[in-house]
Amino acid sequence: MTLSYDWLALGAAACWALTGLISAPQARHLGAFAFTRWRMGLVFVMLAPVVLINGAWHSISVAQAGVLMVSGLIGIFVGDTALFASMNRLGPRRTGVLFATHALFSALLGFWVLDERMGAQALVGGTLVVGGVMTAIALGSRKDESHALEQVRGHVPFGVAMGLLAALCQAAGSLIAKPVMASGVDPVAGTVIRVGVTCAAHLVLLWAGAGVARTQGALSVPVLGKVALSGMIGMGLGMSLILLALQHGNVGLVGILSSVSPVLVLPLLWWRLGRAPAQGAWWGAGLTVVGTMLVLIR
Repeated sequence: MTLSYDWLALGAAACWALTGLISAPQARHLGAFAFTRWRMGLVFVMLAPVVLINGAWHSISVAQAGVLMVSGLIGIFVGDTALFASMNRLGPRRTGVLFATHALFSALLGFWVLDERMGAQALVGGTLVVGGVMTAIALGSRKDESHALEQVRGHVPFGVAMGLLAALCQAAGSLIAKPVMASGVDPVAGTVIRVGVTCAAHLVLLWAGAGVARTQGALSVPVLGKVALSGMIGMGLGMSLILLALQHGNVGLVGILSSVSPVLVLPLLWWRLGRAPAQGAWWGAGLTVVGTMLVLIR
């Protein structure tokens, strides 16, 4: 049973890898706050009717809904906005290095708060995964790369801070949601609650007149289509897989396995940019594969 939930975490990582490339240009065009607001709103409109029709709301009590709302505000409202604020400045590859630290944060929080333990093999595998991800992404670009996805824009230290904040919020959001999901709550209904409260928080921010919440670039049907696709894959599918994995999975191990998304981005960047990543990226990817296999066969 454990193995199946490990694969759910890896499936979420694949979803996040794909949406990273879809999201980056749209987030820069609309701005981090506006992009996240539209993304969450579109996902809510797509998923809420499904949950209403299949009656999944009945699996969640008022108290559990409140916990999931707190999880959504921390993990998505703050976390996702910080993630795209970092991506707008550093690009998806560099942001991936910073966001990969959520695996470390998840393991530490799971140990500290939930008293989770890992066996020696899982611990070694997790260490290789985190180290491999960071190596692959840090060394994954060629020196002469000039594509827009690799350009640095704005204040670099702020981008780094936002990337680390996103990682910490992702870990904290998973930790808060873990007890509720372990009780058997429907993962899609849980996603709708987390997405819905995030969308509401963004609207409050916009209606309060916050300048950062305003849409920076012009909205168009193609842009909204890509935002919707990004949201459905990354939030609708990816986040539901994470919540399902948390029903029976260890918070630390789920965080470790879902952190491989930056390595999965490498072949996508190869396809998108038309050239292979640097040699160092493949060394890091190799370490990640070895570490992932150690975790899976623990």
